Amino acid sequence: MSQHSPSPAALTEATRAVDSNEHGITKKGLSAGSVGLIGAIVIGISCIAPAYTLTAALGPTVSEVGTQVPAIILLGFIPMLLVAFGYRELNRRMPDSGTSFTWATRAFGPWIGWMAGWGLVAATILVLSNLAGIAVDFLFLAISQIVGNPEIAGIAANPFVNVAVCLLFMLGATMISYRDMRTTQKLQYWLVGFQVLVLVVFSGAALIEVANGNAFDATPIELSWFNPFAVSDFSALAAGLSLSIFIFWGWDVTLTMNEETKGAEKTPGRAATLSVLIIVSLYLLISVSLISFAGVGDGEFGLGNPDIQDNVFFALAGPVLGPLAILVSLAVLTSSASSLQSTFVSPARTLLAMGHYGALPPKFAQVSPRFFTPGYATIVSAVVASVFYAVMRFVSENVLWDTITALGMMICFYYGITAFAAVWFFRKTWFRTVREFFFTLLFPLVGGVILSVLFVTTLVDSMDPDYGSGSNIGGVGLVFILGMVVLLTGVVIMFWQAITRPAFFRGEVLSRAVAD
Repeated sequence: MSQHSPSPAALTEATRAVDSNEHGITKKGLSAGSVGLIGAIVIGISCIAPAYTLTAALGPTVSEVGTQVPAIILLGFIPMLLVAFGYRELNRRMPDSGTSFTWATRAFGPWIGWMAGWGLVAATILVLSNLAGIAVDFLFLAISQIVGNPEIAGIAANPFVNVAVCLLFMLGATMISYRDMRTTQKLQYWLVGFQVLVLVVFSGAALIEVANGNAFDATPIELSWFNPFAVSDFSALAAGLSLSIFIFWGWDVTLTMNEETKGAEKTPGRAATLSVLIIVSLYLLISVSLISFAGVGDGEFGLGNPDIQDNVFFALAGPVLGPLAILVSLAVLTSSASSLQSTFVSPARTLLAMGHYGALPPKFAQVSPRFFTPGYATIVSAVVASVFYAVMRFVSENVLWDTITALGMMICFYYGITAFAAVWFFRKTWFRTVREFFFTLLFPLVGGVILSVLFVTTLVDSMDPDYGSGSNIGGVGLVFILGMVVLLTGVVIMFWQAITRPAFFRGEVLSRAVAD
């Protein structure tokens, strides 16, 4: 056993520790104090996966709003920051690995709490399969660039090879996630450091090329790029904002590690806020530099060219970095691979909390006696994600990618519930100080309202048969149907658990509470 690991006696005592409220928060036997502030920030950045996320989102966002991409990034950043403040306040009062599940249960009761947990788990497990698939694509793309044979990149299109390699990525990520958090931190320091360094160099080189007159379509940087009111219409603004929300998703992983973080009441909240600030700075640098270099037209390297929008970094790496272009592909590969591993943290710890409090079968509450990690929940997350990807890859790629598109709904769903949970939980302290008015009422309330509007807007838009892949059933968009299937599946499982495990749903395990 590691000299830093808690003793069995300490673990037994920790699992009995309860807060001052009857039927309150209890410990789960995770390895306390194993993650510091820097480690939490690095894991937060890793989970957001800036290289992978922006190479896929920059082009479509340009198509919607043109040069106003920086403005849209800032607009997407605002609700994320406001919600992060709500998360921080909840964590200060109730540090618990269940985060959205636990906090919504304490604020609104077991039914809403269970669905908040389901939203988080469903979104993160589904995106795990997508991250593994993306890692496969970029692995073969990088190999083809290294050996100078473009045909190798096409191997990823073979479903048998694709699924086999995808499962190997998933196995590797699962093994690392099963081990203690120190192993995760050490790996992420290298992967995130390389990814961020390459992105900064890529952006700097693009700006140098613009200054030297070698840009593809040099576009002078203007303050109007940061003006959201310059966007042509509200639909374009909403579409761009939805994309922007997605590119910030993942920072809340810093909160799900709170029971394993040094200074559990303050460090996770600080890490979440700093992660979002670092990411928005990085996104603004990249978007401004690439728009300035390539423009927003539909020329060969223009960001508005639909032929390169799936992976704009790959298309622009050669013109910007020349022989060093391979670094960009490696950065996107490490981005998706590192995010695959770090994303396991959230669903595993949420499922652990749900099992611990009796909202799911007790097996989910099992903690590895060697590594003090949620072993069973980690394995279940990996198996579900792997099976989903393998089946959908053979059955229908449209269903696979439309399910990923539907993630936006679930992100807004559980982030919004958590923001409102912060508002309601602190309702007795809203006007105690100026600080509490802003951080427990105004900020999370505005963030929650914005996300609720986006949820409804996305829900309505996704009913359009042309939304996503363009697939539909009976004239209703497949993205809408899949989003509803995921949410309603949660409702069905919740009612089944209420029948088989009624104690949690009667408030006998985790009761409602209010900040006093």
